[in-house]
Amino acid sequence: MQGAVQDLASDVVSALRGGDHVRMSGTGAAMDDVEGSLALAAVRVLGADVLLPHVLFPTPPAPEALAVFRKTAEAYPPRPDAAPTVTWSHRAMRRTLLRLGEPAPGDDGPEPDAAWLDAASWQVLAHQLAVLAPLAVPGEDDAVTRAARRRPVDLARGFVRAVRRRDWQQAAGAGRWLTVVDGVPDTLGLEAGLDFVELMGGGDPRVALQVQAARVLRAAGTTV
Repeated sequence: MQGAVQDLASDVVSALRGGDHVRMSGTGAAMDDVEGSLALAAVRVLGADVLLPHVLFPTPPAPEALAVFRKTAEAYPPRPDAAPTVTWSHRAMRRTLLRLGEPAPGDDGPEPDAAWLDAASWQVLAHQLAVLAPLAVPGEDDAVTRAARRRPVDLARGFVRAVRRRDWQQAAGAGRWLTVVDGVPDTLGLEAGLDFVELMGGGDPRVALQVQAARVLRAAGTTV
């Protein structure tokens, strides 16, 4: 499972660096076995970021990649008692399909709140937003994004803490949010910080994915 996730993350990183299609290693297996496929499970882990290059660049996803992404959203709907991060991650997948002009399974329904983020300590905030890094995309105005906008200083503190703890995945996810929100302290040195996170944790494709996403968003001057 871990290998499948890393392979898929590597495909996304490659597409982000080259502005090309996401190849999605293992697509054929996913189409043959919807429920049990490792490839499908890997798509679920990465969530909306699987098609991020096609959100950030004007390239339509390959039909087979789109089909696997949609099948994952259909196969793994959040349970009624799912954690907020699971519910929001699934919602992000649906929103990605709609952004690309594709039908999305199910119905968004009322937007879940993000009150738990407003009430969270800065340490918990950084952790939760890092998990929800796929929501840090241009043009969104959902409750999670608004919560991130309200607490840039706390998010910056969480980024520094994650770096000091050598939690490169959390640092990369928090860094991606810091790239797209206003009010980040200049003293943070975010660009150098992202370089350091990539140097130390970039051997993990999931870290590289978040750092590269942050760079693309930063280059575009995108804020949410």
